[in-house]
Amino acid sequence: MEFGFGPEDEAFRGEARTWLKAHLTGTPPRRAWERDLGRAGWIGLGWSEGGYGNRRATLTQQVVWAEEYARAKAPARSGHIGENLLAPTLITHGTQQQKSRFLPPIARGEELWCQGYSEPGAGSDLAGVRTAAVRDTDSYRITGQKIWTSLAHEADWCFVLARTQPESTRHHGLTFLLVPMDQPGRIEVRPIRQLTGTSEFNEVFFDGAVARAEHVVGGEGNGWRVAMSLLGFERGVSTLAQQIGFAEELGRVVETAVATGAVADPVVRDRLVRQWAELRTMRWNALRTLGSSEGGPGDAGASSVAKLLWGGWHRRLGELAVAVRGAGAAVGPADWSAAAPYELDAFQHLFLFSRADTIYGGSDEIQRTIIAERVLGLPREPKG
Repeated sequence: MEFGFGPEDEAFRGEARTWLKAHLTGTPPRRAWERDLGRAGWIGLGWSEGGYGNRRATLTQQVVWAEEYARAKAPARSGHIGENLLAPTLITHGTQQQKSRFLPPIARGEELWCQGYSEPGAGSDLAGVRTAAVRDTDSYRITGQKIWTSLAHEADWCFVLARTQPESTRHHGLTFLLVPMDQPGRIEVRPIRQLTGTSEFNEVFFDGAVARAEHVVGGEGNGWRVAMSLLGFERGVSTLAQQIGFAEELGRVVETAVATGAVADPVVRDRLVRQWAELRTMRWNALRTLGSSEGGPGDAGASSVAKLLWGGWHRRLGELAVAVRGAGAAVGPADWSAAAPYELDAFQHLFLFSRADTIYGGSDEIQRTIIAERVLGLPREPKG
């Protein structure tokens, strides 16, 4: 299956490419870049509702924008969580008041969000959430800990899955709350330093943090349904854009294999060809998923299949990237000294960061369980 782009799509591509070229001068500050995107209407293209400051775009135009953004090597989006996860969830489950309050600032790039799902002991097993929220007249008091919270150190708001019924277990008694992050003494964010030396993820501690009662999405006790709906938005257009970056990384690995002579090894050649073929398979699968979501009921396991495909593929690419470099991949820059910070090169960063690709966003084991239970109808995994 191949996407067909018509004249309107190509005109849209030209507009997107021209705008990106004019505005990508140097490395813009993250928040300033989000506001630039918002002023031009580029945030919220895929929302099913307009009128919040966002453009409306067809599915093919959304693909065009995502691909052009990736080809332009534009900065990683700090507004992704609000735009692509929370906003569609509010459009589906939120009240009109909630949509009017939160969607315009997201579309303008003015408010950034993070996701309060995973906890120590309840990472991939989201139904094990223990963070508690207690009703106090017109608000909730939240106590607990979240972990692996992307961009929590920059976010203005966090959507939090918390247990509002103290004796409840598993997916019962959970509530989806919108929580402001600016609560000194009640919310503490601690960055998690990774193998790469960077800190995109954080621990977040809630000590009586306040969420207003009108900021419950989908009603008290319905948090599991809302949370699962949100996770269903992580697929499709963004996956196609992701593959643009993957293709560029693979191209650099191939170039290095030729330069170092590693390509003469038949095993290395076979691995390179497999990476190329699997990347093409991922594209076809993403297009199939988009066709399903547009033409009828979606495939219940589509997002899990996509995660399994790209997570394993990217980790193998990281391993291949250091293999074609040889022994030199294990050492730092020639001018490194104890007085200067150690800096990873691109392939070293790829290798180390991609080790986590099969874990975050739902581990491979969890994705296979979802496919087994929800798609194949196999018996549910016993809970210990």
